[in-house]
Amino acid sequence: MEAEIDRLVDRVINGEIQFHELDQLMNGNLSTLVRRLALERLTGTTLASIGSTIIDYEEIKNRNAENVIGAVQVPVGVAGPLRISGRWARGDFYVPLSTTEGALIASVNRGAKALSLSGGVKVRILEDRMTRAPLFRLSSVEEVEEFLQWIHANEERIREEANSTTSFGKLKDLETFVLGNNVWLRIGMESGDAMGMNMVTLASEKVCQLIEEMYPSAKCVAVSGNMCSDKKQSAVNSLLGRGKTVVAEALVKEEVLRTVLRTDAESINDVNLRKNFLGSARAGSTQFNAHFANVIAALFLATGQDMAQVVESSMGYTWTEVRGKDLYISVTLPSLEVGTVGGGTGLPTQREVLSIIGVQGGGNPPGSNAKKLAEVTAAAVLAGELNLLAALSTRELGRAHRKLGRNSK
Repeated sequence: MEAEIDRLVDRVINGEIQFHELDQLMNGNLSTLVRRLALERLTGTTLASIGSTIIDYEEIKNRNAENVIGAVQVPVGVAGPLRISGRWARGDFYVPLSTTEGALIASVNRGAKALSLSGGVKVRILEDRMTRAPLFRLSSVEEVEEFLQWIHANEERIREEANSTTSFGKLKDLETFVLGNNVWLRIGMESGDAMGMNMVTLASEKVCQLIEEMYPSAKCVAVSGNMCSDKKQSAVNSLLGRGKTVVAEALVKEEVLRTVLRTDAESINDVNLRKNFLGSARAGSTQFNAHFANVIAALFLATGQDMAQVVESSMGYTWTEVRGKDLYISVTLPSLEVGTVGGGTGLPTQREVLSIIGVQGGGNPPGSNAKKLAEVTAAAVLAGELNLLAALSTRELGRAHRKLGRNSK
């Protein structure tokens, strides 16, 4: 067997076999090994750590990644317990976070302690739909007007076509946007426990076929016309939402502010208004938060979400009010895109992480696990925001990073 592997490596190095062709010639685990050995010789490197993993590459072949040579390991820690009172997440939760940034998990952990001691976090999902926006080209504005009327008149037929592509998805709304002779049809679908991007794409392709058959003068330029808007910050997602629109809130007690966070409501409120709102506005930002992306990225990596969707999922707003000597604080995430089935959620370590939260796989009823994960995510974001604002108000940020985020050796 060793001689056969050496022969295959030689053929790859000599250009007789391309990296991507190996998967067609052998099982996923062997093709991964051959690619890695060939790459070691081609680059003069040793990739033993990349090759050390529990992943069965036969299971992920043609599913999660291509030209695989191994896996990258990132530390996973937990913050909590974090007390949550949502529609779907109720109780005390440990929140797994995967990161290489020292002090991040400690920050969320201290925020979780303060929130839990104050009675916990209330969370609500206000909207739930994944979107895709096909772009159609017409010849004139007169035709655009007629096309919009046709879309409205045939909405039920479009709904039937979209719903025919999935057992779990359901078309929720259709919205149209116009620029000159271009029309975007923003399709919003509920997607069960899946994040839903593939689901709504397949449905949108079917809808486009129907429209071109029934309205031939409308030509589909692209099944995704960027009005979706996927993996990009956008005003449309901030205003109308994409994925799950979630609000998490808490009333942090004066005693907890003083003993756990070593600050007070007035100081945190001042930092939030001047930093998150005034500072963001002066910088020309459309998002008003301290570090949503830190927590979102760490939780996405740990749970097998689409990492590129951190872009829109971390958009949002932190709001604070002084109530007596207590602090009201909330986070609003208009475009949180999470799922518990599909994509990277089926990988072995990610399945274990999801099981920590109690959301591994499909929920009963369908969609309940994804909603629960969204509520836990929003609560964790709130914990991270609270602690960072507190640390800024007491000038502890640099000290925390010196202690936990730097290698002093």
